[in-house]
Amino acid sequence: MKHRVALVTAAVGLVAAGAALVNAPASAAASGCSVKYKVAGEWSGGFQGDVSITNLGDPLTSWTLEFDFPNAGQGVNNGWSADWSQSGTHVTAKSLSWNANVATGASVSIGFIGKWSGSNPVPTAFKVNGVACTGQSPSPSASPSASPSSSPSASPSASPSASPSPDPGGPAPQLHVSGNKIVTAAGKPYRLLGVSRSSGEFACVQGKGMWDSGPVDQASVDAMKSWNIHAVRIPLNEECWLGLNGSPSGAAYQQEVKKYADLLVANGITPILDLHWTSGAYSNGPDWHCKDATATCQKPMPDAQYAPQFWTGVAKTFKGDNAVVFDLFNEPYPEVGSDWNKTLGWQCLRDGGTCTGIPYEVAGMQDLVDAVRATGATNVLMVGGLEWANDMREWLAYKPNDPLNNIAASWHSYSFNACATASCWDSQVAPLAAKVPVVTGEFGADNCGYDYMDQLTKWADKNGVSYLAWTWSPWGCSTGAVLIKDYAGTPEPGIGEGYKAHLLTQNPYA
Repeated sequence: MKHRVALVTAAVGLVAAGAALVNAPASAAASGCSVKYKVAGEWSGGFQGDVSITNLGDPLTSWTLEFDFPNAGQGVNNGWSADWSQSGTHVTAKSLSWNANVATGASVSIGFIGKWSGSNPVPTAFKVNGVACTGQSPSPSASPSASPSSSPSASPSASPSASPSPDPGGPAPQLHVSGNKIVTAAGKPYRLLGVSRSSGEFACVQGKGMWDSGPVDQASVDAMKSWNIHAVRIPLNEECWLGLNGSPSGAAYQQEVKKYADLLVANGITPILDLHWTSGAYSNGPDWHCKDATATCQKPMPDAQYAPQFWTGVAKTFKGDNAVVFDLFNEPYPEVGSDWNKTLGWQCLRDGGTCTGIPYEVAGMQDLVDAVRATGATNVLMVGGLEWANDMREWLAYKPNDPLNNIAASWHSYSFNACATASCWDSQVAPLAAKVPVVTGEFGADNCGYDYMDQLTKWADKNGVSYLAWTWSPWGCSTGAVLIKDYAGTPEPGIGEGYKAHLLTQNPYA
């Protein structure tokens, strides 16, 4: 983005409530509720709880669910679609901004990942906004079929959008491309689901240190893990890595990038290193374009002078660690310089050299693939399309040659892009996803709502497409594409709350 300042499938214990109407004067709102609680999956020491609340009274503008666990060893670790908290055995789930309004007869679904020891009985009483939702208690025969020794690997799988499997723990998997999927060393399909973490592309050339004063420590990674983030795209600056033009020491920058990537891998999170800002004078470009010759802004294409050196250095640094993915260049748009001639744009993207309308010599994607592979590095590579990586129609025809055939397509999708509807995705992106892995390296909206992102993530889940939302940076969400209020992972209303809730339902091993 151009920088803008093993599951157990048997359902357990449907605790349902009939209407609990409060006797009140005719002028008061009628209240009533029905709650269904289900253990969607259970494993040794952990489980997933799904809760459905149905409003049987007047329309709600906010809601608070309360219940008590029967066992002191039960607890909520993290949840989605509500603000979850627990005191002793008492659990509270409060509505979020995007799901607070519930019409009469309508339902809202929430859920959580919990823990248990000894036994895992289901709660038997619920309240919504202080109103008891009474119902039939589950019989002992409805208790979970899984024993405490059950393991996720021994349990049947389920749809990732319905119920995520428990995190297997350990470091991020070693990855490669197989057909139209990214897979682990064991051949298990794996989707890159997470966020972009901006600042490594700009802070070093703006006097803001390495990460714009943001932490890159264990606590900050734990905050990501609380969202069920399994991949983090890290935008980088070519000149800072190489130590050019007065930028901070290349060695120091390289060390910080390596340290952060290693920390993510150790925590089970896939780092995606992205060449974001590069050199190249573009003085005859459009008026809106940044014309600085140094790497202080987004350019239409990487430069032949330094970009291959950058990828040679990155590849040597991470050679042998295939848990790290390389995104070769952020948002190409070479066709702009040729008056939107797409044929010339695709040729420039792949082959580089002298490109119409771009005054500096360009490094094509083939040049960058060759630079990486010449080091012996075998990491998965990501390659974008035209129109800031939103146009993928001719991607297969102009795919660079990789002797390892280890390339994924990098697609970006924002609400203001040309291809920003499900019908366009069906016609332009789905056919590509049937041939090669597609990773949505960036996506977001031009407001702070979650509607567009909700539509895209559901489409991507259906089509096996990976996605990384922009951005895990607390810049304040006034125009969109900002997920968090702070590096502790407090979500922005709407956009952040919605995306966190969705990620918590996802399993990358699908």
